[in-house]
Amino acid sequence: MKINRIILAPMEGVLDYQVRQLLTEINSFDYCVTEFVRVTHHKLSNRTFYRLCPELYHNGKTQSGTPVRVQILGQSPEWMAENAIKAIELGSYGIDINFGCPAKTVVGNHGGAYLLQYPEQIFNIVSQVRQAIGKSHQLSVKIRLGWNNKAHCHDIASAIEHAGANEIVIHGRTKEDGYKAEKIDWQTIGQIKQQLNIPVIANGEIFTIEDAKNCINQSQTNDIMLGRGILTIPNLANMIRTKQPVLNWQQVMAILIRYAASSIDDVKPLYHSARIKQWLAYLKQHYAEASELLQNIRTLKSQQDIRDFLTKHT
Repeated sequence: MKINRIILAPMEGVLDYQVRQLLTEINSFDYCVTEFVRVTHHKLSNRTFYRLCPELYHNGKTQSGTPVRVQILGQSPEWMAENAIKAIELGSYGIDINFGCPAKTVVGNHGGAYLLQYPEQIFNIVSQVRQAIGKSHQLSVKIRLGWNNKAHCHDIASAIEHAGANEIVIHGRTKEDGYKAEKIDWQTIGQIKQQLNIPVIANGEIFTIEDAKNCINQSQTNDIMLGRGILTIPNLANMIRTKQPVLNWQQVMAILIRYAASSIDDVKPLYHSARIKQWLAYLKQHYAEASELLQNIRTLKSQQDIRDFLTKHT
């Protein structure tokens, strides 16, 4: 298995900058992508970008030196372009455009995967963002294989390339497939790759080293993006890249305690407690101890209570 790049995925409501910091400390990622910045019909404030990507205060890198790319989501080519310029000016490592998010609130507002039904609009958005940020900055685009079928996946990918993107990230399912394991289709990613002259990054359903091998073989690419898999096994990227042994539960607990002790400005009071429980829900797919821990802290609400509990039970 030849690995070129491994990228940390953007996961809305999951991968905040604290989690990015923790994961980029223990894995060698080529870059990571932020949760999406929602673009409507105005130019966003600096504060909006800094809130979702505090790494902009540090030359667009995590404390461990991993470049961070701001992801934007919206349907207006003009305002997507305006806000892409803003992100670049603030120090983002290029721009990523989201045409893959299947969440109801996103597609209900005609963003994310909704636009997979309209390849021409995708072309317009990517083209205007490229013109706005110039040729010297990286522009990646994240898609799924389609809305409710794969009939237009080649047209969509071709439109993205011709509009000026440097690379394309393809999640191997349609919007309607959701996250059903049996629906993953890395082979179609490989077919798309054969028609393009830009790098293709394969994404979706990579939870083990074996999954990574199968994905690379079927998608015919050496670049992968990890999302849910890296939350299930926190050092999965290094396991794939360097055959590092899996972290034991005590090491995982140390990561959770650090996250529970971290502070994030301008967030809701129950932010950390909700996200720690969410992370445990992923971890329990591999660590039996996570399931018991989740049951024990389910009724705890404050960050302090959860941190105290985790510290006592290490």
